Amino acid sequence: QVQLVESGGGLVQAGGSLRLSCVASGRTFSSYAMGWFRQAPGKERDFVATISWSGASTYYADSLKGRFTISRDNAKSTVYLQMNSLEPEDTAVYYCAAAGRYRGGTDRRTSYEYWGQGTQVTVSS
Repeated sequence: QVQLVESGGGLVQAGGSLRLSCVASGRTFSSYAMGWFRQAPGKERDFVATISWSGASTYYADSLKGRFTISRDNAKSTVYLQMNSLEPEDTAVYYCAAAGRYRGGTDRRTSYEYWGQGTQVTVSS
């Protein structure tokens, strides 16, 4: 089992930045690729970014490239999502997730075995 706890969400004005963190506990963090997803009210949970077990490979949703950056610190069992130039359309609950079978990273929601509870990000115009 892996437990994931997100933090760092909040209210920010358009154009601002936030850094989300997700701390893992349980099994060896470096055994898992990690991902960030988001879900806006009334919408499906969408892929944001993924990072391989070592941090060497990252992949982003096309619409977010250049604004969001995923990173990880295996010594701290933590994955981060740096979000810059935020827009009202980025308002959502952000979830981190762990994938043990796809250690290189994956954008498929169904490939992730463990999920956090989410952290709310609200961007005001």
